[in-house]
Amino acid sequence: MTRRCFVTGAACAIGRAAGSQPRIAITMDDVYWSNLPDPWDANRRLLEAMAKHRARLALFVIGKNADSKTGREIVETWKRAGHLIGNHTYSHRNYHSCTFEEFSADATRAGEVLAPNLTSPLLFRFPMLKEGDTAEKRDRMRAFMAENGWGNGHVTIDTSDWYYEARLRQRLAADTKFDVNRFRTPYLDHICDRAQFYDELARRTLGRSVAHTILTHYTFLNSLFLGDVLDMFASRGWRIVDAEEAYRDPVFRRQPKIVPAGESLIWALAKETGKFDGVLRYPGEDGDYEKKKVDRI
Repeated sequence: MTRRCFVTGAACAIGRAAGSQPRIAITMDDVYWSNLPDPWDANRRLLEAMAKHRARLALFVIGKNADSKTGREIVETWKRAGHLIGNHTYSHRNYHSCTFEEFSADATRAGEVLAPNLTSPLLFRFPMLKEGDTAEKRDRMRAFMAENGWGNGHVTIDTSDWYYEARLRQRLAADTKFDVNRFRTPYLDHICDRAQFYDELARRTLGRSVAHTILTHYTFLNSLFLGDVLDMFASRGWRIVDAEEAYRDPVFRRQPKIVPAGESLIWALAKETGKFDGVLRYPGEDGDYEKKKVDRI
């Protein structure tokens, strides 16, 4: 089965799966507030987009981005609004490029900085979704997380929203009058395509849909279009749920034994079966896959 046929089939499968309405929760990474033209305005728009749909996301915060007065205050606005706050390490280092000792120390440091705002359940997300390039590193980090009571804040629907953000900012740097709305439809198409792909992959791998968690980032792009993303899912029959509810799905207790470890949880579970080699690419998502599409904007 080709990747194209697989995705095309997904669009139909969602519509015909009686009694199996797909569910989705938003998760958001990083909180690079200092990169935003107007951090507080962007923060307000992101919070309002979630409030409109009465849904609470999971915000995975890089510790150094909350290690200042403004950073702490921004994270506090999300906690007050009832959203989950999770640990995304202090320095956002790729686990595959450092030792277990270095990585676990960085995660611990973030936990200390974020401690006043961390919520229950305690969740940790690996930067770049990289969970260990050897079985030893993978298993040592899993044991470390269990000892500290941290659940894995898995993504089930991976995306390259970060790439669309980078290209939008690049375009605005070259042309301050560029119409940002030209990114809206291509970005929504990308999100829809990835959601369909991973939902169908879940159905084929597990025999069911799951309570999905989608990867997004705290960016200017999403401050513009997160509301449109949520509206799109609602209009296509997806039920938008709180991240806390999504993470109660039993699928999040699974620990795929693959190396390199990581990517979308659904991707990893499919990889573990050995049945989807013609469908799965590595990495699961990357800017290179989106370049030609964005070049046309």
